Amino acid sequence: MDKWLSIVGIGDDGIDGISPVSRTLIDRAEIIFGGDRHLAMLPPDSRLKIRWTSPIDHSIQKLLTYRGQSVCVLASGDPMCYGIGSTLARHVDLAEITIVPAPSAFSLACARLGWSLQEVETLSLCGRDPALLNAVLYPGAKILVLSADRQTPAIVQHLLKQRGLDDSEIVVLEHLGGTQERIVRGDFEHLADLNTIAITCASTPLPARIPGLPDSAYIHDGQLTKREIRAVTLSTLAPHPGQLLWDVGAGCGSIAIEWMRSDRRCRAIAIESNADRLKLIAQNANTLGVPNLKIVAGKAPISLQDLPEPDTIFIGGGLTVPDVVETCWRSLRSGGRLVANAVTVETEAKLFHYQSQLGGELTRIAVQRAEAIGKFLGWKAMSPITQWSVTKP
Repeated sequence: MDKWLSIVGIGDDGIDGISPVSRTLIDRAEIIFGGDRHLAMLPPDSRLKIRWTSPIDHSIQKLLTYRGQSVCVLASGDPMCYGIGSTLARHVDLAEITIVPAPSAFSLACARLGWSLQEVETLSLCGRDPALLNAVLYPGAKILVLSADRQTPAIVQHLLKQRGLDDSEIVVLEHLGGTQERIVRGDFEHLADLNTIAITCASTPLPARIPGLPDSAYIHDGQLTKREIRAVTLSTLAPHPGQLLWDVGAGCGSIAIEWMRSDRRCRAIAIESNADRLKLIAQNANTLGVPNLKIVAGKAPISLQDLPEPDTIFIGGGLTVPDVVETCWRSLRSGGRLVANAVTVETEAKLFHYQSQLGGELTRIAVQRAEAIGKFLGWKAMSPITQWSVTKP
């Protein structure tokens, strides 16, 4: 099919600021989709103009009914940067689409601030949980945030204060590229809805982004995979961007959380039956910047039914429950990895049994920490862990 759908990026300077190619695509369109702000930029005419509605999926389904006609979608800045273009590309073959971007808010902000875009963390809080910001905080970080509205800067400021980052510098850039462009420092009382936030983080120590966060980073009831074991376990799990982890018997959620922190595209499902621990998982996920962690309440293997196929599975609890390992193995995709940790004699025996049937590697992990003995230090051994790792043919 010919290219029937065009997606045109528009800056805050409106139609006058777009390229001749973009203007031609808009002028030739029979049907135009866009938000109120963008549609108001168009000159009045008799063409069909359709506003986006919530939820956006309903509007997309409506757009698809016009396949084959000349349809133009108006987008903010770069449609492929947290924009409608990325969404539509999942529904329409690229061979049917023409995409013409304008400068993104991130590019414009970097131009105003003199920042190098490749050295900046970028994030959108448009329709997203503000707790996502926690995942990109580190000493001295430069962060650009797309605001949902005029309230977002105050929400970001409050979140930074909660993390002990009061000394961070926050700059709000309004209407970038337009006639009302304004840069605001310090006073967030009277802001425009269209704004981008620039943050320079204070040098306050924060948890690192690599696996093996301090145990103190979590609230827990004792059911916590300790730091050293957690680092080894995440190394064995070997997360890759976009992959899905099942964390079975998640405890306080540390394995799933650090899996997701390894890359913002990583996904995880934490399965836990203890009601109090479910609350701890949610609190830890928000504090550590992965509020999109999916939490499933219930006991395995029953709670594993109807979950999406995982790329990797970690079993931290429930090894002695009948059919847990068997269900996990059946659910795992071909080429996927299953990792299980055992601390008791009974669970260790289970790992020996499954390793003899399915293969894989067994590893014994023993850690000692120095602790005070009177005026001196002595080594105190943590309970050794037996770890089984196997890849499904």
